[in-house]
Amino acid sequence: MPLPFIPETITVHLGRPDDPTARNVTVPFPDYIKNVASSEIYPTWPESAIRANMYAQISFALNRIYTEWYRSQGYDFDITNSTAYDQAYVEGRNIFDNISAIADEIFNEYIVRQGSVEPLFAQYCDGINVTCPGLSQWGTVPLAEAGQGPYDILTAFFGPDIDIVRDAPVAPNLGSYPGQPLRLGDVSDAVRTIQLRLNRISNNYPAIPKIWPVNGVFDESTRNAVTKFQQIFGLTPDGIVGKATWYRIAYLYTSIAKLAELNSEGVSPEDVTNIFPSALRPGDSGEAVRVLQYFLAVISYFYDSIPTIEVDGFYGPDTENAVRQFQLTFGLPEDGIIGRQTGSKIQEVYANIVASLPDWAASSPIPVFPRRLVEGMSGADVTQVQEWIGELAAAYPELGTLPVTGYYGTQTEAAVTRFQELFGYMPTGTVGPLTWTAMARTVLRLRENHGEAPR
Repeated sequence: MPLPFIPETITVHLGRPDDPTARNVTVPFPDYIKNVASSEIYPTWPESAIRANMYAQISFALNRIYTEWYRSQGYDFDITNSTAYDQAYVEGRNIFDNISAIADEIFNEYIVRQGSVEPLFAQYCDGINVTCPGLSQWGTVPLAEAGQGPYDILTAFFGPDIDIVRDAPVAPNLGSYPGQPLRLGDVSDAVRTIQLRLNRISNNYPAIPKIWPVNGVFDESTRNAVTKFQQIFGLTPDGIVGKATWYRIAYLYTSIAKLAELNSEGVSPEDVTNIFPSALRPGDSGEAVRVLQYFLAVISYFYDSIPTIEVDGFYGPDTENAVRQFQLTFGLPEDGIIGRQTGSKIQEVYANIVASLPDWAASSPIPVFPRRLVEGMSGADVTQVQEWIGELAAAYPELGTLPVTGYYGTQTEAAVTRFQELFGYMPTGTVGPLTWTAMARTVLRLRENHGEAPR
């Protein structure tokens, strides 16, 4: 699950959510806050009262964006200007100078409940004509006149267990959907988000099986949970998380966890901790580096401009040079860093190579990894792994026996895990590029040694 950010823009529906005749307007987020504050409160109020109200208004809007409250229901906007649902926004109105200056200062600050990361659904009302469990706008004035600062005023209404996040990052408001369907074999933080959300939803809908482990790997248990969710909520039960399923899960999760309410269960910091790096750069090391080095090593065999590198898990000068040459070859900014754009292009080029080869061995000296194999899959690639394990078991009896069925079931998962433990790889029970390559090369060395284990 992502961390909150300040959107560059926000799209406002000028009417009630279900009014099809109302227009949408997209405005810079700071300008939106200036408009709302100028429409909701008085510029003559004490500055502490103005700031407290604006913190509430910022947090309210960011909660709508973070939870994708309207977009997860199929709407094409982030918030409305109907005060029955959201905050007042008056298109084209004049902005008060002091409010504009404060908004420029604090537009990237918001309220959170301690222990949670999502912007607080900072409910508020005027406190005279309408009362509510949250902040009273007019009630902030006497507190400010008594000398209380913005934070103290906010705690008077929202409780002492709040913090103010400052200097939050600004990013384009592109929506949370990862851009392509998630399916069996995918590995990403987006998969982990789906796993976390489905597990929480299953507390209220126990027919949805729990997913374990929550590790970002789209395995058989994840597919089963997705399929059951789709069956329950009237979606095509294909076990694939397309855009409709993604946002239906998002809406149910937000509703059940009350993220768009003042008494939210909260999103914990652990829930938004990425398990996959967003960028790899010189000096980095680990499994993610090894995987990208593997892809580059295969690509270099087919593109002379890219030098061959060792797959050693360390992002040193040779890897940086190979990355720069890859970027030059494919017209990317040459910075020597594997960010989202370069990483996606490397995987795309690798996938095209795999698709063009007649079989896994092809003519490359490196066994070309076809796709991630996880429990629930079937086909020739699974058969190949089972045959390798069977051949290896003659020299490594600790691998055990494994029938060649072409189906990746619990026996295959256990055998793969034993292989990974034996050869020093992370014991995930899934076959990624490193495990695939290690198996293939160990089999080849075993054959060269006439069946003797090449330890």
